[in-house]
Amino acid sequence: MSERFTFTLLKTDGMARRGEITMPRGTIRTPAFMPVGTAGTVKAMYPGQVRELGADIILGNTYHLMLRPGAERVAKLGGLHTFANWPHPILTDSGGFQVMSLSQLRKMDERGVTFQSHIDGRRYELTPERSVEIQGLLDSDIQMQLDECVALPAEEKEIERAMQLSLRWAERSKAAFGDQPGKAIFGIVQGGDNEPLRAESALALRDMDFKGYSIGGLAVGEPQEVMLRILAMTTPILPAGKPRYLMGVGTPDDIVESVARGVDMFDCVMPTRAGRHGLAFTRFGKVNIKNARHAEDHRPLDEASDCPASRDYSRAYLHHLFKANETLGAMLLTWNNLAYYQSLMAGIRAAIDEDRFEDFRLATKEGWARGDIAAL
Repeated sequence: MSERFTFTLLKTDGMARRGEITMPRGTIRTPAFMPVGTAGTVKAMYPGQVRELGADIILGNTYHLMLRPGAERVAKLGGLHTFANWPHPILTDSGGFQVMSLSQLRKMDERGVTFQSHIDGRRYELTPERSVEIQGLLDSDIQMQLDECVALPAEEKEIERAMQLSLRWAERSKAAFGDQPGKAIFGIVQGGDNEPLRAESALALRDMDFKGYSIGGLAVGEPQEVMLRILAMTTPILPAGKPRYLMGVGTPDDIVESVARGVDMFDCVMPTRAGRHGLAFTRFGKVNIKNARHAEDHRPLDEASDCPASRDYSRAYLHHLFKANETLGAMLLTWNNLAYYQSLMAGIRAAIDEDRFEDFRLATKEGWARGDIAAL
């Protein structure tokens, strides 16, 4: 393993990129999907299962971990890797998005944001420096600057204000991070759905020379075509030799289309959240296992899958588990979904390596559209 944080661009196919991030705790094959372990756990999964599915890295959430059990406590217990039994790379977000979306009472100024915990109402302050300090206490390998994310649609003046504030916070976050061998802090491009503001943000962050660049403030209410338009004009501005991370995205279709526009890293709660609510992602498209048509369907979700959850349990049994409110249903569908996402990423990487990404993209989308509805 490398003692430094490095990104190597191994292959391109159009705008799609195949690469590797190396750091002391492991290698991340890109394009990569990072399962979300909000509170130090990928919900309904054992850490070993997540690793066996092909995940090189998981995501932890600064906001939730600072509230419970507390960053100082995690540090005292050996850091998040030891605490969560995940010895591989971990990326942490800054906590800013959750402050904006979960805190009922908050006040923002140039210094940072003060807010009330959604758990017990206790007041906290989160500044760029404190966010980086918390991420350091958690001992995460890839950290994020504190930024302000606005929901779309929004007025141009509001988008610009948040983007400029995020740039000032980027400088402070980078200064607070300092020089940490083997670790990295990423800047976050903001600017909403406004192309000139996105370009201004990306250029300014490029000049700050971060080790990687995140694209934030997308998949927050805008149509997919708007997200893809912004990606297509943003990624070429960012340095080719550094990783690009699209935050909080998304559906399998979002991922495939974003890879086609030059994105390297993704995270989203969708596969785990959907699994807990009875929605399975497969190469045949989405399957709502709660639907009555599955009650007597003896087929598995995907008999060709390497994942036992996808291959070894009938749709009828999965349907029964959800109707009976059995925990195993959520566990199996989450397992299936993460297996499918990692299989999708492996397929993307292989296709880029073999100069057939566009064929892979079209064939994958055709499979989703065709489906596999049985005539019962």
